Amino acid sequence: MSAPVLVFGWGNPSRGDDALGPLFVEAVEAMKLPGVECLTDFQLQVEHALDLRGRERVLFVDASADAAHPFTIERIEPSRDACFSTHAVSPQAVLQVYFDLEAEPPPPCWLLAIRGDAWELGTPPSANARHNLQAAIEHVSGWLMGSGEGGSWPGAGRIAAGDDRPAA
Repeated sequence: MSAPVLVFGWGNPSRGDDALGPLFVEAVEAMKLPGVECLTDFQLQVEHALDLRGRERVLFVDASADAAHPFTIERIEPSRDACFSTHAVSPQAVLQVYFDLEAEPPPPCWLLAIRGDAWELGTPPSANARHNLQAAIEHVSGWLMGSGEGGSWPGAGRIAAGDDRPAA
């Protein structure tokens, strides 16, 4: 049986700030929260739709050059990607595959986009990215521990945290 909450992060740990998704998942795993399962991969695949089975809510986590500092959270819904390849699949497309396979809506899902700025191969995450990661972990930990039961997010809608980066 699947845990009711899935945290799914993706990214390449060898590409600087692209490691933010997997690093977020590592931090959540270290919390050893009951009812929370964590998964990581280098990229989303259509097969990940199967990981949504039996879930009450799902948090997708990725690094983003477009997110506000330090992160944004938004509710996501099923949607088809306008792409001819499954090389780069969006979380919304994974939800659509779930809907197509299961003939029912997916569980409530959110996308946590953690702001990143440096993507060079062979570099560690930048100082700003590490700060953004910590802010995201602190913000999301209450939701993972149970506040937000029934799939809601405290302060529902699109959440964009303020620009609270440390001074350079």
